[in-house]
Amino acid sequence: MNKKILDIALPNIISNITIPLLGIVDLALMGHLGEVDFIGGIALGGTIFNFLYWGFAFLRMGTSGITAQAYGARNLSESVLSLGRALLVAVAGSVLILLLQKPISLLSFSYIDSETSVENIALSYYNIRIWAAPATISLYALTGWFIGMQNSKIPMTIAIICNIINISLSAFFVYGLNLDARGVALGTVIAQYCGLILAVFFIWRHYRKLFKYWSNKGLLKIKELKHFVLINKDIFIRTLCIIFVFTFFTTESASTNKTILAVNSLLLQFLFIFSYLMDGFAYAAEALVGRFVGAQNRKSFLTTVRFLFIWGLGISLIFTLFYALGGNWILSMLTNSSETIYAAGPYLKWLILLPILSFASFLYDGIYIGATASVYMRKTMMAATLLIFVPVYFSLKGILFNHGLWIAMLSFMLARGIFQALYFKKAVLVKFK
Repeated sequence: MNKKILDIALPNIISNITIPLLGIVDLALMGHLGEVDFIGGIALGGTIFNFLYWGFAFLRMGTSGITAQAYGARNLSESVLSLGRALLVAVAGSVLILLLQKPISLLSFSYIDSETSVENIALSYYNIRIWAAPATISLYALTGWFIGMQNSKIPMTIAIICNIINISLSAFFVYGLNLDARGVALGTVIAQYCGLILAVFFIWRHYRKLFKYWSNKGLLKIKELKHFVLINKDIFIRTLCIIFVFTFFTTESASTNKTILAVNSLLLQFLFIFSYLMDGFAYAAEALVGRFVGAQNRKSFLTTVRFLFIWGLGISLIFTLFYALGGNWILSMLTNSSETIYAAGPYLKWLILLPILSFASFLYDGIYIGATASVYMRKTMMAATLLIFVPVYFSLKGILFNHGLWIAMLSFMLARGIFQALYFKKAVLVKFK
């Protein structure tokens, strides 16, 4: 079972780790331009796109779970049709975003409370990166489908090539053409479309024989469409809770001052590094749990869950040690601003606690997605957001200030794992008849 887990997890870890690496490079490019405004600018711009794109993350998660169960049941027609339904939603959503890009911009910047110089940089970033929407959202659906088909090597290849292109172009545009935050946005747009082209190529090369099972009538079958919509509705609401937490975190940082915004933006990279690595095992959970639920193989399912948590605990302990010993070194790689590094120092202790408190939440996400237990995903996420994150922050805000924000974030991550563990039998084990 370890081999099956690692065969899926390792390629996803490699591809996932390029995502925070890309964010780190973007921040580093801005962090070495000499002004803290640039770090804050792309942090705010990135927050807007987190809100937009994470809202469509249900396409990746819902598609992987549904596809994995169809794969486990050897239902090849449903395997390929699940991709078609996901891409229909992706195209419709991205067209809507492009049509509404101006109102989205006005609404976003009316909500964000930051200094004018930072907002101007964020706006220039937004106006360019918005054009990546069709490619970015379609890649969510395609990545979820590849994972559901038990193939994580293709998403890994796409992610590596896409992010190499992104980093190279961003560096060239920023330093070669002096485009500052606009260069980072342009590099992202071009790279996303390169990734989409690669994904279509890999489908044609490796899966074109599956399309003999394609049926336009099957694509629009009411029962399957309803199942797809209901699962993705719950995952969408669950994702909105995450979007709320991270958007709230960034906007609260911005409303304090631009130094705290820069500090928290840099420190969030510690969370993203760990989360994207753990997501590699979460993706393995999605693929294998979905497969074993589809095949009704309870024994293999329980073995998979046990090994996943052994891996999760081990990795979280390693990261705890890494952050404890190398926190200042990581910060110095992100920015040459001694003021920002000094200001970040008091908050590093919260990042040391992060891995051990949060690893279970990532693994349970993958298990719940694979089992298509979307109703309980929604319930547990809403509870962690509304009953833990919000009350903790507002009870500590006036006493601990930015420390209170970090304590609320850690409490949120811990609560997710606890609530999912409590619902595990009712939400997941019930899938085995």
